[in-house]
Amino acid sequence: MILAGLPTSHLLVLEITPAGRAAIHLPRLEVGQGLTTAIAMLVAEELDARLTDVDVPLSDSRPELLFNQLTGGSNSVRSLYDPVRAAAAAARARLVTAAAARWNVPANSLRTADSAVLAPDGRSLGYGELAAAAATVAVPAVPGTPKSPDQLRLVGRPTGRIDARDIVTGRVKYAGDLQIPGALPTVVARPTTINGTLKSLDATVARTMPGVHAVVRIPSGVAVLAETFDQAIKARDALRTTWNPGPVANLSTGDIRARLRAAHAPFLLPPLLTEYLDGEFDFAFVNHAPMEVLTAVADVRPNRAELWFAAQSPIIAQQTIAAELGLPQSAVTVHVVRGGGSFGRRLFFDAALEAAQISKAAGRPVKLMWTRNDDMRHGRMRPASHHRIRATYGLGQVLTWEHRAATVKTDLGHGLGEALTAAGFNLSLAGLSLAQAFFLLTEKNPYNVGIPTQLLAELPLDVHTGSWRSVYSGMVRVADEIMMDELARRMGQDEVAFRRARLRGAAGQAVLDTVAKAGDWGRPMPPGHAQGVGYHDENGGRVAYLVELDASDRANPRVTRAVAAADVGRAINPRGLEAQLTGALIDGISVILHAGNHIDNGAVREGSYADFLYARQHNTPPSVEIHILPPSGAPGGAGELGVPAASAAVANAYARATGTSPRSFPIHF
Repeated sequence: MILAGLPTSHLLVLEITPAGRAAIHLPRLEVGQGLTTAIAMLVAEELDARLTDVDVPLSDSRPELLFNQLTGGSNSVRSLYDPVRAAAAAARARLVTAAAARWNVPANSLRTADSAVLAPDGRSLGYGELAAAAATVAVPAVPGTPKSPDQLRLVGRPTGRIDARDIVTGRVKYAGDLQIPGALPTVVARPTTINGTLKSLDATVARTMPGVHAVVRIPSGVAVLAETFDQAIKARDALRTTWNPGPVANLSTGDIRARLRAAHAPFLLPPLLTEYLDGEFDFAFVNHAPMEVLTAVADVRPNRAELWFAAQSPIIAQQTIAAELGLPQSAVTVHVVRGGGSFGRRLFFDAALEAAQISKAAGRPVKLMWTRNDDMRHGRMRPASHHRIRATYGLGQVLTWEHRAATVKTDLGHGLGEALTAAGFNLSLAGLSLAQAFFLLTEKNPYNVGIPTQLLAELPLDVHTGSWRSVYSGMVRVADEIMMDELARRMGQDEVAFRRARLRGAAGQAVLDTVAKAGDWGRPMPPGHAQGVGYHDENGGRVAYLVELDASDRANPRVTRAVAAADVGRAINPRGLEAQLTGALIDGISVILHAGNHIDNGAVREGSYADFLYARQHNTPPSVEIHILPPSGAPGGAGELGVPAASAAVANAYARATGTSPRSFPIHF
């Protein structure tokens, strides 16, 4: 993803306003991960500006940024780190040059601080005063190169989010907060099963209800437009509909698991007299369940369309919506609005596409909201999967490691954020799909385990799937880490020492050592309590978690303490990294212990947080420690890094606390 975006990575827009503010227009989506704060810190660092003087508005869809406007794969900071620094450093050089010309002094005699250029005699000029002149500088009189690591004053310092106060006081505007003239609140009646179709409709009662403006059919259901969402929901519930069953209406969770188990390639027979350990693992479907439900505003006219929504892949959204409406791409404007959580959900733009269809059919702007129930039962899920692992060993060494993963096909139709690669993920080259290539390129065993092999088999079911935080690693690496624990015990070795002896590279060993020491690995625990550990490295970062779990009440196990250690190269904002790793811990607790989706005769059983049992406050550990290792090199990715290790640590702690190795997740399902 980063390499594909390199040719357009320099097309950033950095603006210095007459008021002295620096605005870096961000071609990514902020969904609570703290990206805008990290980017603002980079700009403030290289400009020598006050952090409070930096704004980070989100860019509209920019199709010229081919392959470079997708938020995902833990690549935002990694891909923007050098371009943002270069842009800010170049701007600083021009501001200094403009000040030198104004004062008629050598440019190298000037310095910058607090959003101003300073002269040796005490004179100063704010950046706003110099902006117009600096814009005319063709060749700066001082180098426009980013700072060296020893010059950094802000990057690497724990910093509060620049938008925190606005978020908690309600000043931040999400799609549902936008007041677009004439946009009517809208909801959709949906099928009773996944991908069902409308058989019959009687909207007589609904059309006469208070506030209702229109009832229109769209491919995915029946839309109701009203003065308020309350009125729209009540009218939707008054529709008399019958539905044709969807393509998986004859399948339930057990059927899907059976098909996944049957999809595996068989293991090779181990050599005669070779000892081996086998493990099989089931992972349920998991909804993304972001706190903010999907919302999109659309204003479609005969010759143009304008949309507002939280888009991780705005270019392909623009292309797809334009094709759906029969408009040229240039006639469709996509305004990217911050989102309240995503975890991969907003890579897809289902709500925006529906909003465009409804607006066109109704002939007026609409504000479409998917209810929680809509997204839980008709939205995207992490695919269910089944895993078989065989490890052979002898003479104290692991000889081979075979991992067979069978998953319901993951929809990677967003590609790298535009139509070309999106179409490519549906192709097969020499029998290998691009999804399988993605699997093979992202999944690796970080240990020296002899000869490792990994294979993916995809089950093509017509259900809505999508990348869920860490994509395949959240299942593949969890199964691997459980097997590492079991193999260590089979071979009579300590679980942490067993890992450490086989980790490739000193950086991973340092992370594992840190978490073991900080977490007091091996300390005596009461009956029903135990420690568990998990490790993962990906996207230029590495992390280990150690958790302590109380399973004295088997039905309600609780993680009571968690310690994490991470090395992500250079952490731009350690406080933001701590938040990411804490969120990953909560994800791990959730999907290992309680949170998953059942399929009952082609319908998703869960409909809200009431029955999709994500961790609540009483499920979270009272004690969480995060240790960030010293900076080394360029930044690595962190957004998805922690989930596999945290999940594995919880599973391993449960196994040690109960004496039973879990094989199906979530455990209480």
